[in-house]
Amino acid sequence: MHKPVIGITLDFEYPGIYSKFPWYAIRHNYLHSIESLGGIPFPLLHTNKNDNELFNLLDGLIITGGNFDIDPKFYGQNSQGSRTPKHTRTDFEISICNKFLNSSKPILGICGGEQLINVVCGGTLIQDINAYNKDTLEHEQINPRDQVSHEVKIKTGTLLNTITKKKNYKSK
Repeated sequence: MHKPVIGITLDFEYPGIYSKFPWYAIRHNYLHSIESLGGIPFPLLHTNKNDNELFNLLDGLIITGGNFDIDPKFYGQNSQGSRTPKHTRTDFEISICNKFLNSSKPILGICGGEQLINVVCGGTLIQDINAYNKDTLEHEQINPRDQVSHEVKIKTGTLLNTITKKKNYKSK
């Protein structure tokens, strides 16, 4: 049996403070977490040129987040506070996400990746959550990124509730 190859999307940044050239980025813990669980992480550049070959190569997919918003046109809205979208990244992630959703291969969204899966499945997004609800959590939490910042409430009767058999979850 072979180790599963897990595709993981990269963030993209334009030239600026870090480099005079465009660059990709990924968190160290994402790649090493996949490896520690027996998988082989496979970072994915933003191109649809080889998406069929990539899909056939990959056993699973993780869509990460980043410092951008999904263009509201993808969920039928006009821009009302969204930050600058990253069109090439979003186009690639929508394409590969659709391939995985139309298969039995697993897919996981982290932060913006969850939002992308929601949009691909026909959902919408709130562009400025703080304007919508003043009592929301801050996006950037006080705790270090390797520590839990808040509890997750799991809706009774959902698939996640059935799997976890919990109403609330806070990892240690």
